Amino acid sequence: MSVEVSPRVVVRRERAEVAAYMFDPAHDLEWTGGITASRPARPGPLRTGDQVERTARFLGRGFTYAYVVTAHEPGRMVELAVERPFPMTIRYELAGHPDGTLVTIRASGEPGWFFRWATPLLRRQVHRSISADLDRLRARLEA
Repeated sequence: MSVEVSPRVVVRRERAEVAAYMFDPAHDLEWTGGITASRPARPGPLRTGDQVERTARFLGRGFTYAYVVTAHEPGRMVELAVERPFPMTIRYELAGHPDGTLVTIRASGEPGWFFRWATPLLRRQVHRSISADLDRLRARLEA
């Protein structure tokens, strides 16, 4: 069983403004829930090959993980590969919308043996977590 979710939200801001904020790890703690630290290997917006180390809590467990930017289209998309809490691909996508910018975060992965039994719970939890992140992102940018 796989985990695949793609929550979305409309942010009433221009796409370039959303990208500048969302694609810069300096803002991670402001809108990404569950993380307590974000340490990019270099400052500034994400580019292909960049790595960021995060400290997080998920399902009551604390851990440190890193993500690597595997694809990037300036102002439109950033794709991240993560290994923990299980291997996933996270894709931030931005598209024009009559009311601003349509922001979608797609997450897909295959839980390993430890999490496989809980895949339905994980799917709900990942969707809920990303939806909350998008709500924080919208609130922050529209404030």
